[in-house]
Amino acid sequence: MVFTHDTDLVLRHAAALVNTAPGHGTSGEEDLPDLPTVLAWMDDWGWTGGRPGDAAEVAHLQRVRGRIERLWLMDLVEQVAEVNALLAEGHALPRLVEHDDQGWHVHATDDDAPLADRFAVEVAMAMIDVIRADERERLQVCSAEDCSDVYVDLSRNRSRKFCDGTCGTRANVAAYRARKAAEAG
Repeated sequence: MVFTHDTDLVLRHAAALVNTAPGHGTSGEEDLPDLPTVLAWMDDWGWTGGRPGDAAEVAHLQRVRGRIERLWLMDLVEQVAEVNALLAEGHALPRLVEHDDQGWHVHATDDDAPLADRFAVEVAMAMIDVIRADERERLQVCSAEDCSDVYVDLSRNRSRKFCDGTCGTRANVAAYRARKAAEAG
């Protein structure tokens, strides 16, 4: 295990959130366009606490999503500054909690804080672990030419190259076909 279970989970949530933006994911469209879709996404990922109640909160989540996407790609100095900004803006006040069979983990905002603020602070807290462990290279962008999805490389030897979509399979099939064509030619 590279990270604690809560850091691992938040990083995977962060990648999933970024991949809901236009230009990402299988649809390439906005995958969180409205409140019902955001609420369903929260349910799918098991997000607890207060729930957004209007389109303004959805827009706030989409803005935070953009910041998280940029955070993924920043150099160390920029990442540290952004992490600190997200923590300050979200009024982070870390505390230990235990719920939903997740064991002890950290919540850093009030459970009723807006979803976007909770998400931003949770990602910032996870990034603290990433930066302190000198594991920033585990935050990756898919190597497929036609994909810009992000992912967390949790492989033992940091060898993962593709997102959770079908990119790896497509690349393997293309490589196989190229080898067969070279053998036949």
